Amino acid sequence: MFAISLGDDGAELRPLEPYHAEEYLAHIDRGREYIGLADVCTDLDSARAFLRSYAEKAADDSGRLYGIWTADGTLVGGVLFRTFDAAAGTCEVGCWLEEAAVGRGLVTRAIRVIVDWAVEERGIHRVEWIAAAGNAASIKVAQRLGLVRDGVQREKYARGGVRHDVEIWSVLAPEWRELRAGAR
Repeated sequence: MFAISLGDDGAELRPLEPYHAEEYLAHIDRGREYIGLADVCTDLDSARAFLRSYAEKAADDSGRLYGIWTADGTLVGGVLFRTFDAAAGTCEVGCWLEEAAVGRGLVTRAIRVIVDWAVEERGIHRVEWIAAAGNAASIKVAQRLGLVRDGVQREKYARGGVRHDVEIWSVLAPEWRELRAGAR
């Protein structure tokens, strides 16, 4: 399978597939207190089911899941197209990362790769990023990528018995191309 370099530190972006279930579960267990997706994967069967759901989304062209591996071959996080609608020209990207891997720019670099692909190869016009309003790290990534804050959806989701606001960030294809041209 393919691997895309994320830079000089040896990190790579690769498809995260059902056969990675054991490795994925070990990764989630290392970051369980830090990773929001951890609630979905509590054992090997649920990890495999989660990865299978994204394999099915990829087959349907409605989502994709990629892992971020460090130079030593450790899975430390990932990025995804939570939704992907080529006909409508829209998608939603997201991410997760173990706490031990924070601060290296891995998510920012990986998101750039998948947004470039979505815009340039698939003709996506609008890319969305949805972050819990209290998730400062996620909001900083959106800002670093040059996304624009569209607004807040109040009390959009419940976690731990508490309703949380989410911020919607986005970038349009012409804006993305302009940002990328300025970065070169």
